Parts: sequence; C-alpha cells; structure tokens
Amino acid sequence: MVNRTIVRIDEEKCTGCGKCIAPCAEGAIELVNGKAKVVSDELCDGMGFCIGVCPVDAISIEQRQALEFNPEKAEAQPKKTDISIQCCKCGCGEESAYLLPVRHGMESQWICTRCLPQLIHG
Repeated sequence: MVNRTIVRIDEEKCTGCGKCIAPCAEGAIELVNGKAKVVSDELCDGMGFCIGVCPVDAISIEQRQALEFNPEKAEAQPKKTDISIQCCKCGCGEESAYLLPVRHGMESQWICTRCLPQLIHG
C-alpha cells in the first residue's frame, strides 16, 4: 500500500446514473447495487475525468493509502462506451470522434477534438 491520489465516491449522494463509468478509461468504476463504486484501487489512476460528469457532485479526489496503480491491469480492462455522451458543439458520439470532458460556462460537457479549438478560441 502507498499513499496516493485516488477517486472517492460518496454513496449517499450517488444516484446510480452511471455517467462516470465511460470516462474512466481504466475501468475502475462500475455500478454495484445501483451505486457507482471504485471496484479496484489499482485500476484508479486518480486523474478524475469522472468528477466533471457527475451531475450530483458525488465524486472527489482524496489522498489515502491504496494499492499502487497498475497500468498493465488497467489497459487490459474492456473499454466502456455510453451512447448518450455527445459533443456539445457538433453532436458526434464516441464512435466517430475522441471526446473530452470539459467544464465550460459552469457546466460539465463533452467536446470532440475537432470542436475543441473553437471552444477555446471562440
């Protein structure tokens, strides 16, 4: 065990919507009994892409004792997709473009790499 940054999900706040699952490229988050849970500390890289998409602010980052991040195990996890995730500008989905979670105008949104320059530069 090492002291490191890892995702924390507040079960009291979590509604089980599942929006945090697809952004977790490492497969560390799953729905268990209707709530999002970090199913393996060694899969969580602590980057927190899941934070910005949680509609009820149930996800945070904390420093705590946890298993070391295992990049090989994380890479081996099946990738999850969510067809409801679309670019806020052009509407394309994950199947046709790489999408990034962003905070813009005090909202959590998704944007594709083609529309990102327009969002940044106006």
